[in-house]
Amino acid sequence: MSDFRIGDTDFLLDGQPFRILSGALHYFRVHPDHWADRIHKAKLMGLNTIETYVAWNEHSPEPGRFDTEGGLDLGRFLDLVAAEGMYAIVRPGPFICAEWDNGGFPGWLFSDPAVGVRRNEPVYMRAVADYFAALLPIVASRQIDRGGPVILMQIENEYGAYGSDKDYLRALIELTRAGGITVDFTTIDQPTDQMLDDGSLPELHKTGSFGSRAAERLATLRAHQKTGPLMCAEFWDGWFDHWGAHHHVTDAAESARELDALLAAGASVNIYMFHGGTNFGFTNGANDKGVYQPTVTSYDYDAPLTESGDPGPKYWAFRDVIARYAPVPEETPAEAAAAPEIEVAFGERVALSDALGALGEAVTVDGLPTMDQQGQFRGFAFYRSRIEAGGPRVLTVDEVRDRAQVFVGGAAVGVLQRDHHDTALGLPAVAEGGAMLEILVEDQGRVNYGPRIGEHKGLIGGLRLDGVEHDAWSVTELAFTGVTTGRASGVYSAVPAERAVAGPSFLRARFEAEAGRDLFLSTEGWGKGQAWVNGFNLGRYWSRGPATTLYVPGPLLVGGANELVLFELHGAEKAVVRFVSNPSLGHTDF
Repeated sequence: MSDFRIGDTDFLLDGQPFRILSGALHYFRVHPDHWADRIHKAKLMGLNTIETYVAWNEHSPEPGRFDTEGGLDLGRFLDLVAAEGMYAIVRPGPFICAEWDNGGFPGWLFSDPAVGVRRNEPVYMRAVADYFAALLPIVASRQIDRGGPVILMQIENEYGAYGSDKDYLRALIELTRAGGITVDFTTIDQPTDQMLDDGSLPELHKTGSFGSRAAERLATLRAHQKTGPLMCAEFWDGWFDHWGAHHHVTDAAESARELDALLAAGASVNIYMFHGGTNFGFTNGANDKGVYQPTVTSYDYDAPLTESGDPGPKYWAFRDVIARYAPVPEETPAEAAAAPEIEVAFGERVALSDALGALGEAVTVDGLPTMDQQGQFRGFAFYRSRIEAGGPRVLTVDEVRDRAQVFVGGAAVGVLQRDHHDTALGLPAVAEGGAMLEILVEDQGRVNYGPRIGEHKGLIGGLRLDGVEHDAWSVTELAFTGVTTGRASGVYSAVPAERAVAGPSFLRARFEAEAGRDLFLSTEGWGKGQAWVNGFNLGRYWSRGPATTLYVPGPLLVGGANELVLFELHGAEKAVVRFVSNPSLGHTDF
């Protein structure tokens, strides 16, 4: 057993000064078969600690449930950190931001309108108590004083940028201690006087988040944290991307100089990110500071270790810097073999309208509910209603969250987009006998920062035709397992790959691959949609860019035949895709 404490001037490991050299690695963004590899590469860069958030919503998709299997096995992840001889910092939120869907909050948390998140409000705190009751035993048994790797735990996350409820912070401390956590607690805030004052308590050790001007930021931090070691608990070495914007990169040499300045000042560090990973499935977050900006699937972050786990320029630059201040292993990561090039032709497809029976049960409702009111907190919903014959009319909603494709009589009419602030769309005349009005709504990712966290998704405020409320609807939550797994037998029809693709439709193909070898799926020439390999949701693609590839972790693949499914919303000239040798994350200047 060991002991780790925050001393008067240093972190103390078994009574001796210890500098934390940490890297952020989110277990829920990395295939679990890759955890050991990524942790080992962190050690080879000279790091001694791994930091991770905990994504409450990923573990708890519904109340009373806490999943810890597969990619959510936090205990196994921490055990792998320990097996590498490294330490761990755990940041359980409850709010994590992290460019993650809803900032880590479960969508169901907001079903009760009385809930008040990130403050000492009873409905919220009861839910947090249940979350901690499920989570904390996993962490408590792996603390350093019980033979495990966990040396610190963070209370909340950059709280000073959001609120100043000191009773809330005290309540989190009480819940965490009651859950058996004995290690010291920290907080993190950007180093401004207001944020450091509002975001912490005297009994919590304050740390900072920044990526430059270390001397200035550490001086501000020291003015608020009078004793103990200084730490940049998020050293920003890159940034995340939004759809339709440029790909963010930062110069490796400049980032290394900033890291050197930080370490030269004697500070500890957590590099955010060491390895970013991927927003698989529907897990990406979004920003909305007047314009809605959903985050892309890749969370490469321009980090030292790329999305696919390969050392990039910052890896070697940071390793050289760290070697000036701490021992670095002689071993270096092996060079990865290039991914093979594979062309895949889709020989089967089915239109969304023909696949609805395999996607879920339609529910008849009066009025137009939000997705949340139907108990759906991610993905797509399909709304249908019959409209009477008549001339052209105008469809209006209060707000679309986040994207709605509109069809009349099976023909595409247009798209309402949240980031364009669209609220109205002209519909064509309908002939005698009426026609079906159909709307495919996509939740493109919940806001993860600021006051719009927790907002409902779907068509907000009902739907009107020429100003008259339209009430009678059927709603289907699209459960994709019916078309992306072995259950899809009989759903698809054979169609030549040379024939143009009309969306929204599903396409299926089989391809040969080597088991365990990473691939990159190129989506160039396609419009917008989702991709699955062997039933695993790789995430979103969109011709807006900047990224035009999706990362396919090797452990998803089997030797021999594998299955690829696309849900294409708009169309393509022909039903052919390629797996390419290198990722394409986009241009750095638009």
